[in-house]
Amino acid sequence: MNDEQEQRYSRHILLGELGYEGQEKIARSHVLVIGAGGLGSPASLYLASGGCGKITLVDNDRVELTNLQRQILHTTDRIGMNKAESGKTTLERINPTIDIVTVTQRMDEDCLPALVETADVVLDCTDNFKTRLSINRTCMSQGKPLVSGAVVGFDGQISVYDPRRDNSPCYACLFPEDQHFEDIRAAQIGVFAPLVGIIGTMQAAETLKLASGIGQSLAGSLLILDALTMEWTKIGIERNPDCPVCSKRP
Repeated sequence: MNDEQEQRYSRHILLGELGYEGQEKIARSHVLVIGAGGLGSPASLYLASGGCGKITLVDNDRVELTNLQRQILHTTDRIGMNKAESGKTTLERINPTIDIVTVTQRMDEDCLPALVETADVVLDCTDNFKTRLSINRTCMSQGKPLVSGAVVGFDGQISVYDPRRDNSPCYACLFPEDQHFEDIRAAQIGVFAPLVGIIGTMQAAETLKLASGIGQSLAGSLLILDALTMEWTKIGIERNPDCPVCSKRP
């Protein structure tokens, strides 16, 4: 790190658990953020300000007026702009020393493997089960840790699925692919704006811990928040030995 970077990240470097070595690991990390909406906004903001060396931001949607209540990457003057490109504009203003790559196409089975392959950590900031299961399947097959968040109404949840750990379950252990789960989106029942900030920021925290190799991740646990009462519930998740996604992973 040069003098400017040491000054920028000085409050991280002062942390004994993180220090200079941990910050350098963060600076060398490549994080893939899939979704530049409610969760992807706070997550990518803290990843950028925290010094992740490369962030690939994926979103094919365009900024709408209804997004601005909670998607803090975007501004009123960018309505109609692609969300990934809008996010890049914001992140580069926060930290011009890092590399921000945008992908403006919709994620599918064809393009996911190449994106996941180059990343150190993947963030699922999407809003539907089909995409989440596809991301999980790709991460498990390539041995990449996945930080998954979800919010709807006043309810939020976050977990880490880390195939590098023998006992870590995957997303499909919790939500099996052969079962039907109904997608409930913000446009249907609404979403409490600060809630996406809480969960998205926690996704960033888990990612920085994974990138730097400090602390203990949420792998094996699901953390649930009821924002109406501000009550947290932590549930243990066991790996399904018969899971068709992760039972045969390397």
